[in-house]
Order: sequence, then C-alpha cells, then structure tokens
Amino acid sequence: MRRPPPCRKPTDRTCGAERWVPPEADFAFRRKGVHEDYRYGRDVMLGPYEDSHLRLGASSWSSKHWLGKLYPKGTKPTDFITEYARHYSTVEIDSTFYGVPRQSTIEGWRDRTPEGFLFSAKAPKTITHDKFLEKCGPELDHFVKAMAHLADRLGPLLFQFPYFAKRRGVTEDDFLLRLKPFLALLPRSGFRFAVEVRNKAWINVRLFELLHEHNVALALIDHPWMASPEQLFRHKDILTGEYAYIRWLGDRKGIEKITTTWNETIVDREGDLKRWAPPIKALLDKQKDVFGYVNNHYAGYAPDNIDQMKEILSK
Repeated sequence: MRRPPPCRKPTDRTCGAERWVPPEADFAFRRKGVHEDYRYGRDVMLGPYEDSHLRLGASSWSSKHWLGKLYPKGTKPTDFITEYARHYSTVEIDSTFYGVPRQSTIEGWRDRTPEGFLFSAKAPKTITHDKFLEKCGPELDHFVKAMAHLADRLGPLLFQFPYFAKRRGVTEDDFLLRLKPFLALLPRSGFRFAVEVRNKAWINVRLFELLHEHNVALALIDHPWMASPEQLFRHKDILTGEYAYIRWLGDRKGIEKITTTWNETIVDREGDLKRWAPPIKALLDKQKDVFGYVNNHYAGYAPDNIDQMKEILSK
C-alpha cells in the first residue's frame, strides 16, 4: 500500500492519502505571501513590485527546445518542472486542455515544486469547445476534483473559448445564454476561475457584469485581433474577479511561418510589453494579485519575455 505523503505546511489539517487542504485555510495561507522568502534562481529583481501579488510564468514547461537554455543539458523531462520552479513562481498547465491528467501525475507536479509555487490550468476543451458548456457537469466536476490534488500549489483555472466566426452561427447572446448557467455550477469557495473570450466585440459590460456576479476573472490577452491594453483598461469594470489574469499569446500562425523551434527570441516585443506595465503597476499598487503567462508563440522563447517583463516593471 502506498505510504501517505507527509504534511507540508501548517494549514494541512488532514494528512494521509488524500492530503486535502481546506480551501479557506489554503487561500488564507497563500495571501500571507508564503513564497516571499523563496528565491527563484534567475528571477529579475522587481523593486517595489517584488511581492506576493505578482506571478509571471510560461504557458507550459515541457518544451524540449529549452534544454541547454532554461534547463541544463541532460535534464530529464520528468525533472523539467523542478528546474522550471527554480526560476519562476507559477506556470500555466496546457496539457489539461486535452484531457484531465491522472491523480499520480498531478501529485507528481505538486511534489516536485516548492511551497509557494502555483499551477494555473486550462479546462479541458471537452467543456469549452466540444460540448460548449452544455451537459458538461460531470466533466467539470472531474476536472475540478482532479486539480484539487495540487492542494496549496493550486492557482486559477482557465476556461479558454475559441473565436466564434459568423459561419459557426454562435452569437454573443448564444454565448452568454450558455455561460450564465455554467458559471452557476462553479464551486463557490476554494477555487479561482478565469474566462477567456476571443471575440473582441463581446468584451463589454454584459460580459463584465456576468463574470463579476460570479467573481470570475476575465482573461486579458495580447493577441493580434484583440483589444490593446490601453483599450481594455479604459473599461472601469475590466477587473471582474479579485485578481487579474493576463496571457501574452502573440500570432501563432505568423510566427510558425518563421520558426517552429522555441529557444530564442525572434520577434521584438519590448514595445508591446511596455504597454502592459502601467495597468499592471496600477493593479499591484491596489494590492491586487496579477497572474501573467507568456506563450512561446509570443516572440519565440517565453522565458526571455518573462524576464523582460520583470525588468520593465522594475523601472
């Protein structure tokens, strides 16, 4: 019989095979900034913004192209996450978009990272794309319960929706009609959720009010056809949850015409990143948590942009 893992922090109330942390205690523990004393290897000094409210990381850690760059040569794939966590305090799990991992896999991620590290995760496309929020209660329940095994490593859970072209016949009204009852299914406590919408015209007060009602963050994305940060933050109600969730995605099709090797920056994004700095600093000044994730497709090599954003925020 597998030995139960040890308790890892003072808020663990039940040790054993489940090692479940009461959600309220877990989040209270996080808000105290447990990771503040943990030094991530190559993190850039953030000056006044080096605090527990800012989390910057990558959209996935599994790229073998990072060997010899972020990861020392010879690092085994199973050790990528451990090495990644030496540099950054959060990561977005991309693989959950394609299916819910086994419990042992999730627990392995948790146990290979230090206290204070947080995993965000994309909900399975079965929920957001295939079933498009209809009759997906069992899938939602399975996903949420599985991710709960991250315990104190659990960050926000993201529902990423596709761009709905006119030919698909899905209108803004259709989307909101399905989103409203779905949001009512989400657990009221113990989890943080975000919703990503890729139809620019749908980013408006109707969506803001619905997400705010359920304390769900609107994911803010840097994408060719979406609004600029200046346009987004002109909306006084843009922060629909208690925290901000930002994704730097870039032009996937465009960059893949140039490269499919993700180990060097090939697009200069400094100007784009600087446009995000004022609203991020404003949020941090208000003691708001900010989660930000960079995709390799943004400029060619996500770790460069993470460090670049930190440098920009330090000025």
